[in-house]
Amino acid sequence: MKTRTSKAIGVAVSAAAIALSVPLAINAHAEPSTPVAEIPDPQGPDCGAFKEALPNWKGLANLPVSTALSSIPDISSFNSAISGQLNPAVNITGVLDNGPYVVFAPTNEAFAALPPEQLEVLRTDPAALTSLVYYHVFLGLLGPDDVKGQRPTQQGTEIEVTGSGGDIAVNETTKVVCGGIQAQNARIYIVDQVLNPAEAPAPITPTSTSETSSTETTTPTTPTSTETPPPAPAEAPTVPAAEAPIG
Repeated sequence: MKTRTSKAIGVAVSAAAIALSVPLAINAHAEPSTPVAEIPDPQGPDCGAFKEALPNWKGLANLPVSTALSSIPDISSFNSAISGQLNPAVNITGVLDNGPYVVFAPTNEAFAALPPEQLEVLRTDPAALTSLVYYHVFLGLLGPDDVKGQRPTQQGTEIEVTGSGGDIAVNETTKVVCGGIQAQNARIYIVDQVLNPAEAPAPITPTSTSETSSTETTTPTTPTSTETPPPAPAEAPTVPAAEAPIG
């Protein structure tokens, strides 16, 4: 009887040891081998309102920029302008998704402040709208502390970004209200005015020491879609005229 009892106790102890080891093994296997990169907070005076309107804003980092832009309620007018809704002949979403790009997206209030005659031109003149929307985009993948500088836009003329962090201006008078929003292949900066290609700063004459832009940007893959391609940027540092009067 003692032998049988000892054997039974031994079997029970072994079973309990196996049962305890199973969850420990599962937990050890489930631990990630590398930490998940933290999505940095966007910066600017209206980022609180942005986060409140879009509580899952961190998820934009996993989306193509065209999808990210369409997910932000306060820039739906800009999304309409780039996606063929404002003018069916102008759809650049496929081009943007072949970034990396920095995209300046005006608020709905900024579009509403445009004169009615200018809005009508944008609705009816594809060249004018194409020029306008591409002036809001340049090649790069830059956060709020690195975006400053004078850079050639996809429209062909240049744009000047000053400041850093939560205090950034574009062409001196346009303010970034929330910037550095991450998309999969872009950084989005919400601005309080529609940028005007006719007010582009004079281009900076290249020098032998000007190498920063080439190290900060990457040439995107040529899109295969039939969507509106960007105009060819100017090859010489001259001041091009806008394709259509804006404002």
